[in-house]
Amino acid sequence: MARIVDVHARRVWDSRGRATVEAEVILKGGRGRAIAPAGASTGAGEARALDADQAVRNVNGPIRDALLGVDARFQEAVDAKLVALDGTPDRSRFGANAIVAVSLACLHASAAAAKKPLWRHLAGERRVAMPVPQVQIFGGGAHARGSVDLQDYLVICPGAGSFGESLEWIAEVYRAAGARLAKRGALAGVADEGGWWPAFKSNEEGLAELVGAISDAGFEPGPEVAIALDVAASHFYRGGRYHLSRDNRTLTSEQLHAMWLRWLDAYPIVSLEDPFAETDHEAMRAFTRAAGARVQLVGDDLFVTSAARLDPALANAVLLKPNQVGTVTETLACWQGAQEKGMRAIVSARSGETEDVSIVHLAVGWGVPQLKVGSFARSERMAKWNEGLRIEEALGNKALLYPAARLFGRKQASGR
Repeated sequence: MARIVDVHARRVWDSRGRATVEAEVILKGGRGRAIAPAGASTGAGEARALDADQAVRNVNGPIRDALLGVDARFQEAVDAKLVALDGTPDRSRFGANAIVAVSLACLHASAAAAKKPLWRHLAGERRVAMPVPQVQIFGGGAHARGSVDLQDYLVICPGAGSFGESLEWIAEVYRAAGARLAKRGALAGVADEGGWWPAFKSNEEGLAELVGAISDAGFEPGPEVAIALDVAASHFYRGGRYHLSRDNRTLTSEQLHAMWLRWLDAYPIVSLEDPFAETDHEAMRAFTRAAGARVQLVGDDLFVTSAARLDPALANAVLLKPNQVGTVTETLACWQGAQEKGMRAIVSARSGETEDVSIVHLAVGWGVPQLKVGSFARSERMAKWNEGLRIEEALGNKALLYPAARLFGRKQASGR
């Protein structure tokens, strides 16, 4: 019942109106479907996507031929076949967009054949907890044409008691932030991931405005609603210096290190993602030594979802993006490697997203404690938050939210 009888791909569109790949894997006992996302901010070590038309042809040709008759229940074997068939370290023969769509579709098909929701299929009998949402409020960097240098200003709700309550609180903060910007004439629109596109005069102004929005929404900055930053520092790193165009400043690694420490003291920041360039390992090491005990330091471009690249001396958390590495199995290996090394993890969407909700099921089913899918607007984002609500409802009185206090235990600066 779980043998693959057909594999088919088509060209569909992502949230930026760019072509991408949707794959279907058909079994005698069920079928699965998945769509490949795409990032605007990409690490140098990411698996390589191809033109969508070429990727679709690769799925409908050699990938289909190789998978016919394969037992979809054995995801690791399916993914190993895909990797071997491609034969390149960066998935550039068939395209990471082709491979990840097929890998995820196979996982969905296997769950359908087992007549289980995907999250339960992944979790087995293990008790699950809902991941803590991490939600963009202001977009910048590559997501808003450099309106500010930092890529994402996000919020996390350490004080919320459930996944649903977290989203309720974040909705209030999101609306309050938009109202504040509109009142000041500083609202330029909506960024790639649904966050507000701000017209800030400095990068730090974004932090002050976010603290203000949290307070305006009726929450205590820090204990109830805290801040996370996705810096994506590689994008303003040139010639061994960090060029903050919004601040009209050029900083050394040491100066940027000092700025981050000052911000940690002044604002309720609980997570920093890629605070230094992916190649600036010395700076990451020094900052992890100095601040790793007080803040979550996340490697995205730094680790590109590769288990082989994980190094707790560089960061204490990793972002997990299936299309960044190519297959479900490799993504899971990165999560397992992070656990073995005592590192935290966040399952993450991409800036070019679709209605596909696979990553929500991966986060819940694998027990990854955090989920980041962009902002609290635009249907490609809300599809994922709403899927989380459905899963939480299905859990009923067994529904638990991963305890944020275990992730962000220290008392944060209020910023007020």
